[in-house]
Amino acid sequence: MGKSQAERQIWGEDILSNQNTKTVRVDYFALLKEQRGLSSEQFQTKSTTVKELYEELKAMYNFSLPHSSIGVALNDEFTNWEKTLSEKDKVVFIPPVAGG
Repeated sequence: MGKSQAERQIWGEDILSNQNTKTVRVDYFALLKEQRGLSSEQFQTKSTTVKELYEELKAMYNFSLPHSSIGVALNDEFTNWEKTLSEKDKVVFIPPVAGG
């Protein structure tokens, strides 16, 4: 099993030197916010698409929703799951909201 980001930082491994690593802002709403315990975070990832990012976060935080059941926005615009991520992007995952 690989080291977590915190473990790599503790052991002094330079995770920022990899050109494929980028930092993105991730915003969570509704059920995802509850499951993550945060509304927003800066996240370092090697994911290249918003779908890969969601799958990485889902595995890490045990999100219960498949990507196909939620919406996604990139830099304040709704987008498709194959959109490419760049450094400092803002990603918002929008689960279905019940109400009446």
